Amino acid sequence: MRLAALTAAVVLAACSLQTTESPGASPSLSAGPSPSESPRPSATAEPSPSDSGRLTLPEPTDTDPRQITVKVTVEVAAGASGRLLIVVTNLSQEMVRELVLRWPTEVRETIFLAPFQPSAQRIREGGDPLVQDWTKWVEGPGEHGEPAETTSLGWGPLLAGGTLTIPVLATRVTPGPVSFDLQILSGEAILQTGGAPAWLQVTVP
Repeated sequence: MRLAALTAAVVLAACSLQTTESPGASPSLSAGPSPSESPRPSATAEPSPSDSGRLTLPEPTDTDPRQITVKVTVEVAAGASGRLLIVVTNLSQEMVRELVLRWPTEVRETIFLAPFQPSAQRIREGGDPLVQDWTKWVEGPGEHGEPAETTSLGWGPLLAGGTLTIPVLATRVTPGPVSFDLQILSGEAILQTGGAPAWLQVTVP
């Protein structure tokens, strides 16, 4: 009886040794995050405006529901100077008190946009009064809410049903293309074109 009991004890001990796992044999958790770790969001596949290389503008502070049409013609050859010709038509029955064009100031690192060609007449003192169509030329931040790092060019009133043809001189500073935002506003409120904000992208070769 003692021999049978001893044999049974040895068999049970052997079974216990076969089913017990050592601490080093525990399964690895490196395949997934631990409960204390939150999974990181995956990167989006859609490029942001900055990823595209385009110089962007901030969101306007206000919206003007009046509808306009805008046509921008880039009359600038690659590596050369020229001008942008911007034609804006007021489709509403109300006058826009001051039509404003806005672009990122950083554009000037490639092309310098200006409402006129500098000349001796414009800079000398005591010259004849100058006739000019534009009403303001502001690098923000400005006194009337023009945001920082933007350039705003006011072009006077736009009558109901009227059209303004605005030439903006583009003087080449460095070679290479530049793509940038252009907003058409009434003061600080962005106008509408085709039911969407008048917020265009312009590319100069």
